Amino acid sequence: MLLYKEVLRFWRVAGQTIAGPVLTAMLYLLIFGNVLDEHVRVYDAVRYTAFLVPGLAMMSLLQNAFANSASSLIMAKVMGNVVFLLLSPLTYVHWFLAFVGASVLRGLLVGAGVFLAAGLFVPVGLAHPLWVLAFALLGAVLMGSLGIVAGLWAEKFDQMAAFQNFVVMPMTFLSGVFYSTHSLPPLWQTVSRCNPFFYMIDGFRYGVFGVSDVGVWHSLAVVGSSTLLVAALALQLLRSGYRLRS
Repeated sequence: MLLYKEVLRFWRVAGQTIAGPVLTAMLYLLIFGNVLDEHVRVYDAVRYTAFLVPGLAMMSLLQNAFANSASSLIMAKVMGNVVFLLLSPLTYVHWFLAFVGASVLRGLLVGAGVFLAAGLFVPVGLAHPLWVLAFALLGAVLMGSLGIVAGLWAEKFDQMAAFQNFVVMPMTFLSGVFYSTHSLPPLWQTVSRCNPFFYMIDGFRYGVFGVSDVGVWHSLAVVGSSTLLVAALALQLLRSGYRLRS
């Protein structure tokens, strides 16, 4: 029932939570694609506009998966609704599954929407569909779990906005969405590869084109271990009632 409530929470305003992010991604695609398509070539036989599509789809998926669980928790805390969840027989595992499950669903809907809408402007196939699904699911679970951590930590809306603006947004934009790390100087290539978001997007891009900046199994190992660590942290904070009972 908690999962059902969380899904309804974003579905009833789908124009804002689903269509809005898709439109934003399309604006990025049209602006950067039209300006740079004839001047930038990242992979052989892959237009720059096509190169942008998996990065934009994954970026939108990650940001919206995070926003769903984070906004739900901070709103429940600020408005006082969280007391009703605390009084229910739900365990911390139920909380985790419901919040992360709804985040995964919203992230996948937004990511699929971006991918399908982009097909109206540039044809993009799927070289390895199972890799696409694996990185999409792992990325959504990771960001849904991170949203729980941020939602529990934040006590005010401005703290949540700061977390999203100074942590989530820079890490997603600086993860190779608009460029290949091979085009960067050696120092910045090293810095980029310390960002787990880079491996989510690079692995997803491998699933689309069959080429990537690093090995796909390397990306899977980084993303999988990062997901386990963040999910374990979220479960521990929920189990302890961190900033929920004060």
